[in-house]
Amino acid sequence: MKKSNPSTRNSRAVAASLIGRWLRDGSFPDGLMESVSANRAFVTEVVYGVARWKRTLEWALNRCSTRRPTGPAVPFLFTGLYQLLLMDSVTAYAAVNETVEAAKKAEGPRAAGFVNAVLRQALRQLDVLRDNLKKQKVGVRESHPDVLVDRWTRQFGPEKALALCRWNNTRPQVTLHPYCERDTLPQFLTSLQKAGVAATPHPFSPESFLVLPHGVRVAALPGYEEGLFSVQDPSTIQAVELLDPRPGDFILDACAAPGGKTALIAERLEGRGEIVAMDVQEDRLDILRENVGRLRLAVVRVACGDAASEADVGALRGSRRFDRILLDVPCTNTGVLRRRPDARWRFSLSHLSDIAKIQKALLDNAGRFLKPGGTLVYSTCSLEPEENEERVRGWAALHPRFSLVREARLFPPDTQTDGVYAAALQLRP
Repeated sequence: MKKSNPSTRNSRAVAASLIGRWLRDGSFPDGLMESVSANRAFVTEVVYGVARWKRTLEWALNRCSTRRPTGPAVPFLFTGLYQLLLMDSVTAYAAVNETVEAAKKAEGPRAAGFVNAVLRQALRQLDVLRDNLKKQKVGVRESHPDVLVDRWTRQFGPEKALALCRWNNTRPQVTLHPYCERDTLPQFLTSLQKAGVAATPHPFSPESFLVLPHGVRVAALPGYEEGLFSVQDPSTIQAVELLDPRPGDFILDACAAPGGKTALIAERLEGRGEIVAMDVQEDRLDILRENVGRLRLAVVRVACGDAASEADVGALRGSRRFDRILLDVPCTNTGVLRRRPDARWRFSLSHLSDIAKIQKALLDNAGRFLKPGGTLVYSTCSLEPEENEERVRGWAALHPRFSLVREARLFPPDTQTDGVYAAALQLRP
């Protein structure tokens, strides 16, 4: 038996409070993680773990309780069940006793008594639960909504759909891109090694991206304050390669925050040209400005505006049209469920239909401001054809001056990256 780590004591209450907030209002508390200082790794593991495995935990809860639990006990039940079923690093004793104690302090003896009864029932039949879970359908045992499992099975086949679900339930890696004008990847790798950080080249793009070991604090790495690297998944380079920015270009990055693709574009301008990095959400612009400032991207002008608004985009371009436009549109995020585990529970056909309308409006408006002969790249972090191939082909059919030049898709289990789609459209002179 593994021993309980004393440093994780009382952190169950913190995790349960964040989970409870998510269950109540649907807003995933990833931003609140920044305020968690004590036992942050444990709290993050539990909160994100519960978000990933919510359906599996509901299945287990239904088998360990004679009544359907509601109210304040539920976050503590999920917190405890996640530890019992899916956290090898925590002893059963700690998972039950400390979660019950946290429930007692937060919600009182009655709620704690119910949590205690359910968790001890789960503990008694833990082996049976795990055996029975293996016999459940994919959506239950891999904790995904049936609507996504069914869609992916039709699109990719059952084996790839299962591989995708399993990929989504793994912990995401942190990857870095060294800013090549200031430091080469081998030089940067050497500086990390001297600092005791065993980073490795990412297999998808080993010449441009490095994978950090888990637990490394990015802001403490050598070169962070100097802007020697950006933090982003290797999949981001796909859209930038299709955009093919050149020194001297006037470029619109229409949905730019948090700025990863902005940095990759700026790198290719070599200090000549201008990027208008635009986003509609002021809070996201704060992150964008912070990244642009740290990376010292002198060619970038940050602006607040709606890329679907003719007036907003028109005010930013002056009398010029853009040589290139990157339109990284809002989407259902089904290609990044490993990083955004809560997004799987928000997916619906009605949401897919609604967001497709936003994507079309963004395309319609961006197309007005492209220079003849210029390139517009449409990209998503979705795997759904309605947001990707069907959206681009349908739009191009209505705008015959635009030609689909090239497109790319990344399937996460194959590339070990986020799932993305990108298409380059050229406006004929």
